[in-house]
Amino acid sequence: MNNVADEILKTIKYALDRKTANCDRTYKSVIKSITKKGYVILDTTGGERTVQCCIPGVELRAGQYVWVKEPMGKLNDIHICGVVAR
Repeated sequence: MNNVADEILKTIKYALDRKTANCDRTYKSVIKSITKKGYVILDTTGGERTVQCCIPGVELRAGQYVWVKEPMGKLNDIHICGVVAR
């Protein structure tokens, strides 16, 4: 009986993982530094990633907290979409 319950839970987890992989994720991050290629932020795994900002006319600085969007689970398309109000 325990094996059947485990299989059902695995199937549910698999279905949820597939469903959530196609969703945008937005999370808070911090700008570590600024380079010629863009802003260096921390992603959800704690790794540094260079991204662009999609907010026109905004001037960001190192140490500033921002909202970062990961569209449809695509790590290559991560971008800054907002500034965290403090």
